[in-house]
Amino acid sequence: MSAARRTGSRAGPDPRWTLAACVLASSLSFVEGSVLNVALPAIRASYGASAEQVQWVVNAYLLPLSALLLLGGALGDHYGRRRMLVGGTALFAAASLACALAPDLAWLLAGRAVQGVGAAMLLPNSLALLNAAYEGERRGRAVGIWAAAGAGSAAIAPLIGGWLVDNVGWPAIFYINLPLAAAAILLAVLFMTESHDAGAGRTDYAGALLATGGLGGLTYALTLWSAYGSWSRGAVIAAAAGVAMTAGFLWVEHRRGRAAMMPLDMFTGRCFAGLNLFTFLLYGAFGAAMLLIPYVLIAGGGYSPVQAGLALLPLPILIAVGSPPMGALAARMGPRLPLTIGPLVVAAGMLLARRIDVGSDYWIGAFPAIAVMAVGMAIAVAPLTSSVLGSVEEQHVGMASGFNSAVARTGGLIATALLGAVLGASGAALIGGFHAAMIAAAVAAALASGIALTMLGTVKMRKM
Repeated sequence: MSAARRTGSRAGPDPRWTLAACVLASSLSFVEGSVLNVALPAIRASYGASAEQVQWVVNAYLLPLSALLLLGGALGDHYGRRRMLVGGTALFAAASLACALAPDLAWLLAGRAVQGVGAAMLLPNSLALLNAAYEGERRGRAVGIWAAAGAGSAAIAPLIGGWLVDNVGWPAIFYINLPLAAAAILLAVLFMTESHDAGAGRTDYAGALLATGGLGGLTYALTLWSAYGSWSRGAVIAAAAGVAMTAGFLWVEHRRGRAAMMPLDMFTGRCFAGLNLFTFLLYGAFGAAMLLIPYVLIAGGGYSPVQAGLALLPLPILIAVGSPPMGALAARMGPRLPLTIGPLVVAAGMLLARRIDVGSDYWIGAFPAIAVMAVGMAIAVAPLTSSVLGSVEEQHVGMASGFNSAVARTGGLIATALLGAVLGASGAALIGGFHAAMIAAAVAAALASGIALTMLGTVKMRKM
C-alpha cells in the first residue's frame, strides 16, 4: 500500500504531474554530477586553485549529499515529502546562483556544500513521491522513466556544459539549474499531492551530525595526504577527529536501535553488508575514472570542454541501453554472475585507459576505455539495485536503497580525496599519475568482483 494511502491523503489529479516534477528536480543532481567534471580545469585556472582546492570543488558537494541522504528521506516521511522536495529544490537553486556569482573560491565551496544539502533533501523524496503516486506496474514504469531521464540528463549535460564553458564561461553551468528548479517547484506546488508517513520518520539529528563530521574529518585528512604526499599534523588531527566521530555515530545508531538513521541490524545479513562493500569499491573506482578522464583529456590532451563532453557521450548511452536487458537477464539467472563479471569488465576498461596519452587518438586511446567501462557498469547497475532491495526485509527496503545510494556517493567522495597528487601534476607527471590511478581503480573494481563472488551467496531479486 502506498504511503499516501497509509496516511489517508487523496490521490493527485494526475500522477504524471508528480512524475514531471520529480524528474525535473532530480535532474538537478544528475546534471550537476556530470557537468562539473568538464569545467574543473577552467575553474582551477580562474581561481589559481591548488590540487587540494580542486578536490574540494567536487567533495564540498558530495560530503553533505553522502551524509544527509538518509536524514533527508526521514524528514520527508515525517514532515511531508512534497515540502522537502520543494525546499530542497529551492535551496539547490539558491546555492547554484551563489556558485555562479562566487567572487572567490571560498564562496564557491560554500555554495557547493549548500547544493549538496539541497540534493540530499530532494533526491530521496522524489522517489518516495513516485512510490506514493503510483502502484503496481505503473509504479515500475514511472521509476523507469525517472531513471531514464536521469541517464539522458547525464548524457547531454557534459555537452551543454562544455559549450557553455567554451563560449560563455564556467559560471554558466550553474545558471542552467535555475529554470529546471523553477519548473519543478511550480509543478510541485500546483499539482502534487503531499505525502508523508509520520510513524516511519527517523529524525536522527545526532546521527546525521556525527556522520557528516566523521566523513568530513576523514575526507579532509585524505585530501591533505594525497595533495602533499605526507601525513602532516593537520592531517593526523583531522583523521583522528574523523575516526572518533565515526565511532560516535556507530554508538548513537546502536543506542537508537530501529529508530536510528542507519539501523545496524540491517548489517547482520552477510549479503547486505557485501552488497554495500561492493558498491563502495565499484563506485569509488568508477567515480575516480569519471573525474580524471575528462580532466586529463582537457589538461593533458588539449581537448576543449566540448570535445571532452563528446568523448564521454558513449558512457551514459551504453549504460542506459544496456541496463534494462541486463536487469531482465539477472532476474532469470540471479545477480551473482553479472555482479562478478561486471566489475571485471570495468577493471579492464580502466586498464585500457592507460592508452590515453598526450596526443593519443581518441578512437585508439579514450574510446575503448570509456566503452568497455560503460559495458561493465551496464552489466552491474540493474542487478545491484534489485539485489540491494532483495537483501533486506520489506520494511527496510526504502532505508536500504537510500543507504546504498549514500555508500555509492561516499565511494566517490573518498576516491576524489585520494587524487590530489594527480590533480596537482602537469605534463608527463599528470599522465603518469593518471595511469597509476587507473591501475589502482582497476584493482578496486576487481576487489568488488571478488566480494560478489564470495559474499553474496543466493540473494533474491526484488521487482519494482
